[in-house]
Amino acid sequence: MPHVEVDGKNIFYTAGESSKNSILLAIHGSGGDHTHWPDDLYNLTGIGVCAVDLPGHGLSGGSGYNSVKDYADFIELFVLQLELNRVTLMGHSLGGAIVQTLALRAPRWLSRIILVGTGARLRVAPDIMNGLLSNFEKTIDLVCEWAYGPTASKKLFDRGRAGLVKTPAGVTFGDYSACNQFDIMEKVKDIRLPAQIVSATADRLTPVKYGTYLHRHIADSKFIVIEDAGHMMAVEKPVEFTAGVSTFLDS
Repeated sequence: MPHVEVDGKNIFYTAGESSKNSILLAIHGSGGDHTHWPDDLYNLTGIGVCAVDLPGHGLSGGSGYNSVKDYADFIELFVLQLELNRVTLMGHSLGGAIVQTLALRAPRWLSRIILVGTGARLRVAPDIMNGLLSNFEKTIDLVCEWAYGPTASKKLFDRGRAGLVKTPAGVTFGDYSACNQFDIMEKVKDIRLPAQIVSATADRLTPVKYGTYLHRHIADSKFIVIEDAGHMMAVEKPVEFTAGVSTFLDS
């Protein structure tokens, strides 16, 4: 799997079908990495699929940031470094905040957006914010309890927890701090790109009402709700999730 140097950091990304002319770039959420996207995505045809590990996450070097703006700046540098064009940005949770921030900037390379389990404002529960630095593993247990829906298998739950525990506590705290400060509820209406919003019925971290707000305020948007899935909807229901993404990309 490839790496690229971005702003002095050795950054890991996955790459499916090779294409610089049409790319789906996926950005994970707080404390996550590229494994928070289903393998099914890489079977999409007619578009290159790329999932990046943000700095300090997964297999990427460097440290994380504590603001959505800084993460958005990083993604711009990443896109320019790889010379990508006609990019569809897809972001989950924190990744969705990054995507919205870039959509408001409307760079020439950005053509469409997909917002997964996210909102125009992302307040974080005090139990999570207060616990990440004082009792990290117990707090990750709480995050996972809230993040997975009722049909998620124990194997999926355990694999997700193991991945989150590997991310340094300070990096994860920075991610959640970035989310906690994020609020574009008055600006989201200014997004002028084709958009798909994806929510899930059992998402306790970013409930369906978050997606509904985005859909109502982004003029050119479509909205799908995945049944019986939680915040980790992409890996909980990979077939349904990928089908929804594929339909949007083909429309």
